[in-house]
Amino acid sequence: MNAAPRILAVLDGLLASAAPGERGALWHLAEPGRELDANLVRLPAGAEVGEHQEDVLDVLLVVLEGRGSVRTAEGGPALELGPSTVLWLPRTSRRALVAGPDGLVYLTVHRRRPGLAIKPSAGAYEGGEGPCMLDRVCPECGRLSQDPAPVFCGRCGERFPER
Repeated sequence: MNAAPRILAVLDGLLASAAPGERGALWHLAEPGRELDANLVRLPAGAEVGEHQEDVLDVLLVVLEGRGSVRTAEGGPALELGPSTVLWLPRTSRRALVAGPDGLVYLTVHRRRPGLAIKPSAGAYEGGEGPCMLDRVCPECGRLSQDPAPVFCGRCGERFPER
């Protein structure tokens, strides 16, 4: 049996119904069996998604509202973002995102992450409980960060609590 296409969201409606100060992921693709992930993200004026690097996935970012910029680790000029800008963030690229004075609303799309598997290292003690990684789970969207000491979430931009 073939899967049927269907409308999952109307982004203008989602944005209109969100509280004015609401930030972070306003919507995400959650269909079972999907091969993609997508997030609708709102950053208020001046908010940042701190410098980070995605080692596994390319990300496509489409600006829907507002303005902002992306700083890259290569030290080149910031890339300016505005409505209808499409930005490719190749895996292994370092980047930081800053919302402009009116904020920034964007949609990200990428291949779905493979499930995380925690494997003991060679010669590891096999008894007891594994290490707790709750400090690496984003309080906003629930994503587990690959970074052992995350500052900002790579998915929604939320700042992790101070350690």
